[in-house]
Parts: sequence; structure tokens; C-alpha cells
Amino acid sequence: MTSFRRSMACAFALSLISAVPGQGIARTSASPLVGSWVLVECDNISPDGAHVHLYGDDPQGLLIFEPDGHYAMQIVRRNRPRFAAGDKAKGTPDEYRAAVLGYNAHYGRYTYDPATQSIAFAIERASYPNWEGRPPRANPVELKGDTLSYRVAAPSTGGPGIVGEVVWRKVS
Repeated sequence: MTSFRRSMACAFALSLISAVPGQGIARTSASPLVGSWVLVECDNISPDGAHVHLYGDDPQGLLIFEPDGHYAMQIVRRNRPRFAAGDKAKGTPDEYRAAVLGYNAHYGRYTYDPATQSIAFAIERASYPNWEGRPPRANPVELKGDTLSYRVAAPSTGGPGIVGEVVWRKVS
């Protein structure tokens, strides 16, 4: 990602989180998560251990944790097809499907608990509306150097027994 594109993505994400007033989820301590992270991997893992790359072999993403407990996250499939009509309101069913399944974003507040090695996201708004306003769920997290990984017990795709695994690398 070029410096300009990274700056624009950061500015966009910060505009999203600064526009939302804080809601009652408290952080437990100063968080080592604060900063910007780029996506390394976003997979679904089946009960037999098979991995499915939800956003292709080279997914793109940005996760920003603010010191005040706000976060913003975007995950995108690289090289999603463009709309042939050049108009978002005039896409084909296949174009809409690729656009929705190739993009995941949400923002809100987060809690990191170092005692239980878990993170919980209180999602205020999301590209998948079913996540909005649901109670935060603690997800086990592993933090090693500049790598953050966590698992999600009930991802938005995949069905019963599927676990989501997301890996990020800290860039600032």
C-alpha cells in the first residue's frame, strides 16, 4: 500500500471513529494494541483443520486501535471486480455479491484484557448489519512482538463449527 493510500485509509477510519460518541465499554488497562495494524491473514478454519482464505490469498486490511478505546477495522479482497456500469446503484447481482463478500468493516469500542488474553469488540456499525449492537464477545488473543492474532467463534460466514482466525502486523 502506498503512503498516500495508507494515509487516506487512516484518515477515513479515523473520521469514522471520531464521529461516534463513546458508549459504555471500559478498557481494563493501557493497551499494547494501540496503533495501526495491517492484515496478514483472515481465514475460516473448519473442524477438520482446513483453512479457507475468505478474502483471497492476499487480503488487504487496516485495524486502528485508539487509546480511548475506539477502533476501526476494514478487510478487503484484493482486486475485487469493478462495476461495469461505473455506478454503484447499477450493479449486477454478481457485482453486488462480489462487493459484499469481498469487504468487511466495522467500528466501535474495544476492550483488551491482559489477564485473560482476550479482546472484545463492541460493534457500533458494520458492513454486516447483524453484528451491530450485539453484546461484545471475548475472543482469545495472542500478541507476539508486532503480531496480533485472534479467533472468532462465530464468524459471519462458514456455518456450524467454523472458527475465524485473523492475524495482523503492527505498523505504528
